[in-house]
Amino acid sequence: MQNLRGIVLVILAMAFFTLEDGFNKFLTTSLPAGQVMVFLGLGGVLLFGGICLWQRSPVLGPLSRHPAVITRTVAEGFSTLFFISALALVPIATVGAVFQATPLAITLGAALFLGERVGWRRWSAIVVGFLGVLVVIRPGLSGFQPEALLVLGAVLSVAVRDLAARRMPEALPSTVAAFLAFSILAPTGVVLLAIEGRDWQPMTAHQSLLMLLSFLSMAAGYYLVLLATRIGDASAVTPFRYTRLLFTLIMGALVFAEMPDLLTYAGSALILGSGLYTFLRERRLARRILAESRADPLP
Repeated sequence: MQNLRGIVLVILAMAFFTLEDGFNKFLTTSLPAGQVMVFLGLGGVLLFGGICLWQRSPVLGPLSRHPAVITRTVAEGFSTLFFISALALVPIATVGAVFQATPLAITLGAALFLGERVGWRRWSAIVVGFLGVLVVIRPGLSGFQPEALLVLGAVLSVAVRDLAARRMPEALPSTVAAFLAFSILAPTGVVLLAIEGRDWQPMTAHQSLLMLLSFLSMAAGYYLVLLATRIGDASAVTPFRYTRLLFTLIMGALVFAEMPDLLTYAGSALILGSGLYTFLRERRLARRILAESRADPLP
């Protein structure tokens, strides 16, 4: 029953993250992407700064200066810059499909930089997944959008962020890590604003409402993911993170009148299939290692 509740919560979280993406895409049609990024960062700083203050957790203590924490924070800034820019320039269905390759990029990074053993099956799944990415973005073909490469930038940045998180001090509270991550979004948003070459825009009441709804959707998504991982087994709830792509495709069709072609669906299937296989394979290997450790006689 706990796993079922966790599954429901993670599906709801993916729905909220999809809503956030939709609100941000709406906002970037009339506002600079950098400005949207600044407001998201300020909202996160206020939220998690207030929580850290309530918990009396120092946000700029020695643990915050750990190299892994700094790396994670900088990677968060790059990932949001790439993702917000992609939302502004690329169909949301394409963004959603390519972004699902993130778990494959994390597995690839763990093998190359953290010394994690990856067998030929998972290597094959990684290759198939990134072939799916190529099918979706179609470099060199008539339907290719160079802006779609921004999503790959987001995927690689998130992979660096999550790999760095594995090396963060265990004593660092999650709320402090979240505060630091959001704190870099505002200055990175200013840099993006300069890259866009656009001026800061006064916001209408409608735009302010969309910005608030975007932030609330993001906060709800993070909170529900936290609840889901606490009450349900990761092996049970993690595969349902892929429902985000389903929600994104539905939103793209109903709200933004985007109808993905057959190649986009085919590439998405390759990405999802390889991602799920990689997850299930890692789960199986973890169980085998656990069983072998229990079978070893005591020294």
